[in-house]
Amino acid sequence: MSIKSDLEQGLKDAMKSHDEDRKRVYRMALSSIKFIEKNENKELDDQGLIAVLQKEIKIRNETLQEAVKSGRESMVSEIKNEISLLENFLPKQLSLDEIKEIIISAISEVQAMSAADMGKVIKTVLPKVKGRAANDVVSKLIKDLLSSNE
Repeated sequence: MSIKSDLEQGLKDAMKSHDEDRKRVYRMALSSIKFIEKNENKELDDQGLIAVLQKEIKIRNETLQEAVKSGRESMVSEIKNEISLLENFLPKQLSLDEIKEIIISAISEVQAMSAADMGKVIKTVLPKVKGRAANDVVSKLIKDLLSSNE
């Protein structure tokens, strides 16, 4: 079963159980998916669906940071709930240690010595972690590891 059909089934279940939070989050995710499919005039594969869900999670994480700064506790818990609902549809995410292992092996593979070699490392790492780690987290870790090598 694809991620999209899982989302649609989750929406149906949420509607039957009158769970307004799940219903709203699933509708929003499906709406984003359908918008992109319509613009690109093709149906998204699982990698495309994962990218859309990760983008939705990233948006919510940014909103979460702003809510924490402004002290809006009710909004913080609501956003955390939305993030966890969306994460249920993503493949198991890699831990920071697993990502670091992949990055370290890529650094030795491309023989990167400084931050100037970051592009080579990113090209090697991103296909290995695609859909299982956020790109911004990966690039920050690569930058940190390369700067510690200098």
